Amino acid sequence: MLETERLQLRWLTLADADLMLAVWNDPAFIRYVGDRGIRTLEAARTAMEQGAFHLYETYGYGPFRVALQGSDTAIGVCGLFRRENLDEPDIGYAVLPRHCGRGYGYEACRAVIEHARSDLGLTSLIAIIAPDNDASIGLVRKLGLRFERMHRMPDDADEVCIYGMRLIG
Repeated sequence: MLETERLQLRWLTLADADLMLAVWNDPAFIRYVGDRGIRTLEAARTAMEQGAFHLYETYGYGPFRVALQGSDTAIGVCGLFRRENLDEPDIGYAVLPRHCGRGYGYEACRAVIEHARSDLGLTSLIAIIAPDNDASIGLVRKLGLRFERMHRMPDDADEVCIYGMRLIG
């Protein structure tokens, strides 16, 4: 578990399928990340088993459930992902709409970056961002990631921006 001043981050469990269903069906997620077509709790559980749980098992990292300190109210996810077509792990986050605009995404990402550096010993990471997602571009720049290149993901017609950072000197 990771903790910040306002947040608690822990690995997802099947009990978090409702959170993931909400994240995957958030209009901003669909617009900027994509529509996963996940519409039921059962589909969310299956996607979690094939996605997050596979990452935990294979790489020792993956998405964290992000919740408010004290109330344990789930507000989104933040963590590290691994794409077969990219060399570095990528940081990703999603904050549910009613909790946006309060700096939670930045706070969660800072905790995940420090975890990547200190606990996992990663030397670099990237962020994959839709070119028109100004809020996420601003957030990763504030975190210290810099634009590297445009990239076309497999089975996707549109290019995405790749931002990156070194975690060690």
